Amino acid sequence: MIEITIRDLVKAFAGNTVLNHIDLQVQAGELFFLLGPSGCGKTTLLRTIAGFYTADRGKIFFGKKDVTRLPAHKRKTGMVFQSYALWPHMTVEQNVAFGLQQKGEKKATIAREVQEALEIVQMSAYASRKPNELSGGQQQRVALARALVVRPKCLLLDEPLSNLDAQLRNEMRVEIRKICKQYELTSIYVTHDQKEALSIADRIAVLEKGNIRQIGTPIELYKRPDSCFVANFIGETNILDGVVIRKGPDEAFVRTKIGNFRGMIDSNNPHIQEGSTVKVSIRPESIKLESFPVEENCVEGMIGHSTYFGEVAHYLFEKNGVHLQISELNPCHLSQVERYGIYAWALPEDVVILSE
Repeated sequence: MIEITIRDLVKAFAGNTVLNHIDLQVQAGELFFLLGPSGCGKTTLLRTIAGFYTADRGKIFFGKKDVTRLPAHKRKTGMVFQSYALWPHMTVEQNVAFGLQQKGEKKATIAREVQEALEIVQMSAYASRKPNELSGGQQQRVALARALVVRPKCLLLDEPLSNLDAQLRNEMRVEIRKICKQYELTSIYVTHDQKEALSIADRIAVLEKGNIRQIGTPIELYKRPDSCFVANFIGETNILDGVVIRKGPDEAFVRTKIGNFRGMIDSNNPHIQEGSTVKVSIRPESIKLESFPVEENCVEGMIGHSTYFGEVAHYLFEKNGVHLQISELNPCHLSQVERYGIYAWALPEDVVILSE
């Protein structure tokens, strides 16, 4: 296991800055995700760590070793690509063995290591098959085995599940996390799929336009986003405009068009003061519906529309021309569509006050 440290990393293409002074530390043995929309710089960052791109400025360290100018083949990383990148004319066994052959390993060593890698990804029975005889999930397992067999210092994964169907993605998420932890690998995983990141990451960096907007555990990012961008990108949320009417050490009272809310703030955020214009973020599943008023963070209105999905219903709650998206598990308010006198409320710990 190695720690990966990135300091003041800058990368531009044709005068367009793709990575803007990135600082990042990935802990040894951590499954770390780079998450963001298309064009945010996450794949460029991964490829710069791998050595496929050369940084214009900054440093990359594997442990205490500066690898910034080291060629890709000398960084001892394992790479899993979105397209699998398997040799079509080679068998599964030959594809997995290729990296070891390039290193000049003995035939007996290669045979033993390939067999072990194929067993870990449950592909031993397919060793003699060609890639075109495999399903997408099986090809991805072979690509993973090929990366693991060379015993890399770190594993780099570039949207490895994007070509798979939903069920296979769910299965492979579990497998990838299990394998990374079994091998005790420091792993960096690029995706634009929020659920993929939330379900298996140890920590996540959210990128936007070449900048890191926030780093945290899945729970920290979902429960305590520090900007509207992160709140909107990680899952769904309701954003209300408001003004701070009172502020405490870690909470604030905010006046909005549909009522007053007490919510949580980052105690280190100097931008939120009494009189500040702010945003209020409330997740749809955090809002409860009642037929009676609750003491605080409570809004009276009506359900204007509902969509039923069996185990959950999504409601569009209306008040003063403002709409709130509400998700109700085991729904019981479907009969109250377009009925006034319904109350929507949220706990203060589920209300996040943001400065932007």
